[in-house]
Amino acid sequence: MGGLSASAAFREHLRRLCLGEFPCGAGSWNRSRFELRKRKPEGNAAQREADAGTAQHQETGTPSEESLETLMEFVSSQDSPWALSPDCSPEDQHLRELAVQSPQLIRDNFIFLFFRSLRIVDKGVNEVDENLLKFQNLEELILSANQISKINSAHLPRTLKVLELCGNEIVGLQDLCSHPPPELQHLGLGYNRLLGSSEDKYLTAEFWPNLLSLDLSFNNFTDLLGIVSKLATLWRLRTLVLLGNPLVLIPGYRGFVIDSLPKLCILDDRNISPDEKHQFHGLSSKPDLIVNKAQLVVSVGKIKGVPNPIKPEELESGPESPVITHSYYVTYEFVEREKAEDTNNAEVIKFHQSQMVATPNPGSPPESVDTGGLESPAISSLLQQEPPANRANRHLTPRKPWSETIECSHRREHVTGDLVALKAFLMTGTTVTVVEEKVLSWPIAAAVAEDAGKKGKAEKGKAEKEKPKDGGKGNKQKKKKESPIELRSDPPLLRSLGSGHVNLESLLTGDQLVTVVCDFGVLITEETTQPPSPKEKDGKKSKDKNKKTKTGGESPASQKTTVAAKARWYRQSCTPEILYCWARKQFAELPFKENLTRQITREQLAWPLWVC
Repeated sequence: MGGLSASAAFREHLRRLCLGEFPCGAGSWNRSRFELRKRKPEGNAAQREADAGTAQHQETGTPSEESLETLMEFVSSQDSPWALSPDCSPEDQHLRELAVQSPQLIRDNFIFLFFRSLRIVDKGVNEVDENLLKFQNLEELILSANQISKINSAHLPRTLKVLELCGNEIVGLQDLCSHPPPELQHLGLGYNRLLGSSEDKYLTAEFWPNLLSLDLSFNNFTDLLGIVSKLATLWRLRTLVLLGNPLVLIPGYRGFVIDSLPKLCILDDRNISPDEKHQFHGLSSKPDLIVNKAQLVVSVGKIKGVPNPIKPEELESGPESPVITHSYYVTYEFVEREKAEDTNNAEVIKFHQSQMVATPNPGSPPESVDTGGLESPAISSLLQQEPPANRANRHLTPRKPWSETIECSHRREHVTGDLVALKAFLMTGTTVTVVEEKVLSWPIAAAVAEDAGKKGKAEKGKAEKEKPKDGGKGNKQKKKKESPIELRSDPPLLRSLGSGHVNLESLLTGDQLVTVVCDFGVLITEETTQPPSPKEKDGKKSKDKNKKTKTGGESPASQKTTVAAKARWYRQSCTPEILYCWARKQFAELPFKENLTRQITREQLAWPLWVC
């Protein structure tokens, strides 16, 4: 959008009021235009007689004309199609009524003198031009939610008492303070880009001697001591809004401001009670207690509703099967450049995560929550993701084993001196994620046998098996002692059970506590292909025999498919020894074994040729 001045936006606003169109203005529908002829004293007797006839004709009226009462009803009724929109001011309504009653008054000079309040909101204005000086009686100017970056106070009417510039792009106050309106009582500068270290010097009685109310909310003021010392010169100041600035995160902020500005009545949209003034009395004389650092406490309580990850098949696994352990923890983000410090300040801002709940719901989970999925490389790199735009670090709670109610009992204090970065982080919020960690641990004996097979020592392993039983007792006893103690763990497999966003903006508006219960909806459990149990094997064999007697047996192609499916599971879940024994047994039973002329060894098991 191109540049737009405030006066041009006002002209567009007047056009939308339709002051010269029906039912306003002097047209054929408005009888007031004949009143001008009645009031003219000049003219001869014949002319006066003609005017009297015209007046008499006016009283009878014509079908194309409307009475004044009807036109006023068209303008004032809310159900009328010519009614104004609800966002118009009372002055706009009054001006339209005048355009019906006395349309001859609607001229530029009259309009500029008529308006005492001018509201131009969200119109894309980026310039306050000198044409605003034509409003000689203007007392209130509202230019909120526009694109103003600089405002020249020389272009503001000297009669202004209220100036609202909230929601613009103002970065400096130098131009505004060059010729400020001397009678200004309220100045609204909220939601701009003001930096306290360079702009608080313009917030003194030298520029605003009659200021009663000041709104500086959601800027980037960080120096509490500096800004309070400047505001103390505004001896008429009664209302102050500083919420949303990084300095509100400083411990003792409210008490220090209340005691430093004793005439203040309202701070951050909250009345200052006599008890508060008494409680914080004398705090302004101890500026050494005010440190430009913020301390937040994060607490994570419980996790509920996680399904039991232990399958019955895992409990019935053999001695050489892997030991599978599941653990759970919660991750959250916090702003960078924090320091693990402890402070003795009594006033602490807390972000409390009271209870992490993951309970199955009958409905589908909300869109903002990730319900998890099967293990994948993307989830395995969960903790190595790039930080978001607010430059936050990721923190983990201690790992806990599975239970119906997992007690995290995590509490950590975060201290940071970068208040601007902390404000940006709180405005963005944090992401809380529940992670499941699965670790497969293998016996060392199985790992050594696997390495030996990879080096081509399969024949030596067979020779050891053929040794006398007495000669191998000592080795077997050692293996029995070492295998349950020494395990080799694979890299952990991570799975996100759910994640949700936590809004922390309320900490900038005065709240001292944020309590959130995260409901991740229905959790999708991990589904894996399990080997058939011995009972199922016997049942399948009897069924296969019955089918063979009826149909003459399965074809070699169907048997190949079944063996290949089982082999894939054994290859992923079992030790090389179990895999080797199962493969030899399967090949001995296959009717197409004459096609396999090579002897199967452990080296060949590493390649997929043997399942073809």
